[in-house]
Amino acid sequence: MTDSTPSAEQFSADRPFVFRNATVITMDEQGVLNDADVLVIGRDIAAVGHRLAVPEGTLEIDAAGGIVTPGFVDTHRHMWQSALRGYGGDWALSQYFVFYYLNWGEVFRPEDVYAGNLLSALESVDTGVTTTLDWSHGLRTPEYGDAALQALREIPGRFVLGYGNYLGAPWEWANAPEFRDFVSRNFSAPDDMMTLQLAFDVPGSPEFPERGAFEAARELGLRVTTHAGVWGATTDTAITQMYDAGFMTPEICYVHSASLNEQSYQKIAATGGTVSVATESEQSAGQGYPSTWAIRKHGIPASLSMDTSVWWSADFFSAMRATLSADRSRDHLEAHARGETIVANRLRAEDVLRMATMGGARSLGLEDRIGSLTPGKRADIVLIKNDESPAMTPILHPYAHVVYQAGTADVHTVVVNGKVVKYQGTRIGLPLAPVRDKVAASVEYVRSKLGDQAWEEGMHPEIPVDEEIENPYRYTDGDAHVVARAQD
Repeated sequence: MTDSTPSAEQFSADRPFVFRNATVITMDEQGVLNDADVLVIGRDIAAVGHRLAVPEGTLEIDAAGGIVTPGFVDTHRHMWQSALRGYGGDWALSQYFVFYYLNWGEVFRPEDVYAGNLLSALESVDTGVTTTLDWSHGLRTPEYGDAALQALREIPGRFVLGYGNYLGAPWEWANAPEFRDFVSRNFSAPDDMMTLQLAFDVPGSPEFPERGAFEAARELGLRVTTHAGVWGATTDTAITQMYDAGFMTPEICYVHSASLNEQSYQKIAATGGTVSVATESEQSAGQGYPSTWAIRKHGIPASLSMDTSVWWSADFFSAMRATLSADRSRDHLEAHARGETIVANRLRAEDVLRMATMGGARSLGLEDRIGSLTPGKRADIVLIKNDESPAMTPILHPYAHVVYQAGTADVHTVVVNGKVVKYQGTRIGLPLAPVRDKVAASVEYVRSKLGDQAWEEGMHPEIPVDEEIENPYRYTDGDAHVVARAQD
């Protein structure tokens, strides 16, 4: 027996609940189940199937007309930068580096990291991203790390802290006593709701000083996430150094990997690494062409990421859509250059949804706990359902529907580790107002440190003047037709 149409207040940690009559995308060997149920007991998925028998008192979520998927997994987001949402919307990558790395990185305080992380974490669970890797490269001291963690612990999501300090040397801070103390204070006991990685880059200097950071990661038993294949910044030289030193392992995630040569991709594939593809970032900032087109040929596992909201949104539907479109666009472009026509798309909607779920779980080393709707795994679940949205009917091709038809406004229910954090389109006990106030205070402080002129110049970079292209075609005075100008 079940209770129908539960209220948000009825969900509690000790009460089972079941999604009824959904289109269920399991992302495991069961594939897609129509008119199926997903039962959650405690923090785990207890059963997936048709007309499930459930314990007495189980709450029932009517999922008819909706799609139940695993929660999305974002493997690379600079969460602290969300406090300056959209500020760099017109930047090129060089302007990002100038703003943060050269000019203004030192003005940000621990409370600014806290405010950005709090906003980004809230946005994650609101939009169905149940696991996020915080590529937190603004942690100049462990005090900053404590602030980042505090924010993540206040939001009921699953997070990975990618600890980094872009204003410091990773071989130094990763081996510093204060960082080791930070690790022991915060990560001494296993906790799959909050895990730690090292986040640093390898520019490819001849001395390869990053060796010390890789050795620290190995000593601490931590995975590493690193920006690779970023045009003009992290190149094939870095991959060669890492490979020759024996640091390329399945525990390494290569973010972007958009401008590497064939040998580098082969080394990643041979050593079991994964790639985090941030398509909107690569398309706009210029790291290189989004790398699914290259890495899928080598069988390199991919995950998806949103990079930073100082530029782009944190909309994972947009990430999936952009990734599928970019891959197909490149296929068509290459075929046209050969005088050929693509007659079958090789990358499918199912592949991209897998990147957004199981691909992310694998990249984070959590594939045994999240990423699919498999009994025994943690209940990280998203119900996509909107009875008033024309885009949500009919549902014919579930994978393609999630990727190309649905959107964040259709996120009905979000479950993290068995806890319902959003229901009927509304977050439960997670108001925006206090977060918004903290972010506003952070923005005002940062703006005051820059001054009005630098603030405006940073937001609106100058555009170089382009030379006008000579055009042989002109309209004649008073005529509507176009005539060609005689050529010498």
